[in-house]
Amino acid sequence: MAKAKEHHFDISAKLDMQEMKNAVIQAQKEVDNRYDFKGIKKEIELNQTAKILTVLTATDSKIDAMKDILLSKMNKRGISLNSLEELKVEDASGGNRKVSYKIIDTIEKDEAKTIQSEIKKLKLKVTAVNQGEEIRVTGKNIDDLQAVMRHLKSLELKAPLVFDNFR
Repeated sequence: MAKAKEHHFDISAKLDMQEMKNAVIQAQKEVDNRYDFKGIKKEIELNQTAKILTVLTATDSKIDAMKDILLSKMNKRGISLNSLEELKVEDASGGNRKVSYKIIDTIEKDEAKTIQSEIKKLKLKVTAVNQGEEIRVTGKNIDDLQAVMRHLKSLELKAPLVFDNFR
């Protein structure tokens, strides 16, 4: 008798850095062309190796406007808005304000535990195994796996979840 086929998918928090870079470039172009930003210092800088994004301009309200522009560009490129975590707001030279954001592209240990416990709470016939950078969810019933995905998407998690390798 043939064994029922196991299906699985992986949960990770991968981020397409090229898309992030493109979103930053588009946001910078829009800010450069906006009338309300004429004549003031304004920059959005992405440090890919340190995974830090900094926004620098004259006032907190201008920073909020720049962040809104950046988030809309990220959203259009399919990048989760949860990918940015505010680190600090500080005064910069020339009376400007500077905000630093950490780019989240991994699931941290605590969050991985939360995800696994949420999957257990569903009481479906699936198993979730932490594999370092990702969590593999396995089960015989595809509907159960899809229910897990739906449930996890509805949660307010810090990491921007990506579901791949659905087999």
